Amino acid sequence: MKEIIKADLFRYGGITNVFKGKRNPGFHYMYFLRKASKYKTMSIIGLYYRFIVKRLSYKYGFQIPISTSIGEGFYIGHFGTIVINKDTIIGKNCNIAHLVTIGQANRGKNKGCPTIGDNVWIGTGTVIAGKITIGDNVLIAPNSFVNFDIPSKSLVIGNPAKIIAKEDPTKGYINNILKKS
Repeated sequence: MKEIIKADLFRYGGITNVFKGKRNPGFHYMYFLRKASKYKTMSIIGLYYRFIVKRLSYKYGFQIPISTSIGEGFYIGHFGTIVINKDTIIGKNCNIAHLVTIGQANRGKNKGCPTIGDNVWIGTGTVIAGKITIGDNVLIAPNSFVNFDIPSKSLVIGNPAKIIAKEDPTKGYINNILKKS
């Protein structure tokens, strides 16, 4: 758990001090979300962390359930509404901006929730819906609507979304990745 929190923290400008990191709404929320997910629901400490997460959800507008599978190095770029379904799977070193919704489709061939790979940048106002897979190293431009699979090394833009193959679309967008020693 310490390593995951350390990787999350480092994404915010290379910060290594948790107390400095808690000044940032994205890290502040993720710190308590990670802690809440570690402890059982009915333990005293588990109840405490869940209470804090609930309060921070109202304060910051983030609706990310504790049971959501999120890889290390998760970065919330801005204060503002973010809604993620509990069954979504998010890989390592993902950036997410405000006004993003990642949810389930309730019918059709894509009924279910998304799986998002490593090193994915998700821009402001993006909607990702359905049982789809987004590959590694993908940049999803602001205000895109994505409801189909996206291959790795792609730039996704528009509504309806269009895929543009690109060698390194997230270069310069996903920064401060903590290297394993």
